[in-house]
Amino acid sequence: MTFPYLDETKELNDAARKEAGGTFAALSKGLTHYELSGNPNGKPVVLVHGFSVPYFIFDTTFEFLVNSGFRVLRYDLFGRGLSDRPRVDYDIHLFVDQLKDLLDALKLRNVSLLGLSMGGPITASFIDQYPEYVNKHVLIDPAGTQRIKLSALLEVVKLPIVGEFILGLFGSGNMVKGIASDLYDPGLVGYFQSQFKIQMQYKGFKQAILSTMRNGMLESFYDTYIRIGKLQKPTLLFWGKEDNTVPFDDSKMLLTALPHSEFHPIEHCGHIPHYEKSEIVNPILMEFLTR
Repeated sequence: MTFPYLDETKELNDAARKEAGGTFAALSKGLTHYELSGNPNGKPVVLVHGFSVPYFIFDTTFEFLVNSGFRVLRYDLFGRGLSDRPRVDYDIHLFVDQLKDLLDALKLRNVSLLGLSMGGPITASFIDQYPEYVNKHVLIDPAGTQRIKLSALLEVVKLPIVGEFILGLFGSGNMVKGIASDLYDPGLVGYFQSQFKIQMQYKGFKQAILSTMRNGMLESFYDTYIRIGKLQKPTLLFWGKEDNTVPFDDSKMLLTALPHSEFHPIEHCGHIPHYEKSEIVNPILMEFLTR
């Protein structure tokens, strides 16, 4: 039985998707919302977002790369944005399979793969399983170096039944407030929150968030990073020095696993430097991808 989250008032069906717009691929676990644009003959770049914020988080990066001549793909992970919310375990296997299914459906190979936050473990695990698909790897404030430290309340939320009750009572407001901590510049918070809330009206969002927390996506993937480090794929790493979500100090540990990485700490910046400091990140990203 699905827990009745009262603020999830809409079904994510064909009518809702038609109203919202976008492109969809029917994959093995459900429909995936994506955008593919740019030079059909350009180098392919794939953008993978994190725990809860869907693909609008790549707005500026997507536009920049498209205008720079790349073939760029961004998509919503299952449970987020306009992608389906299947009743399955939201674990690393689900997200890796979604990415592979989408690349196969769109016939994309030899991609540069960019992972933000939880997208770090997803892209690293994908490379670990399917190294032949990827030629370059970009990480932005990646999770998974060690277990994400949660508040006492969020640890309780992971418990069955109790978690559903707490998330139903307090989840929406706290989640919207919580994503403000991803940003260093308070002037960016209002628009960011308004975009984030759109997905929350569709049934299944909170169930997906809970399942993601309960199925290991906020745990350590350090062994995976060590394994892909041995592949020596060209790797670019950005990290906001004021990151309150995945601490900047985690970068030291990650660089031990990926010692060949090109590392760029970003001053006066939180968890999403590509969004807050695009004027700094974009030229570095461009040079790395065209090198």
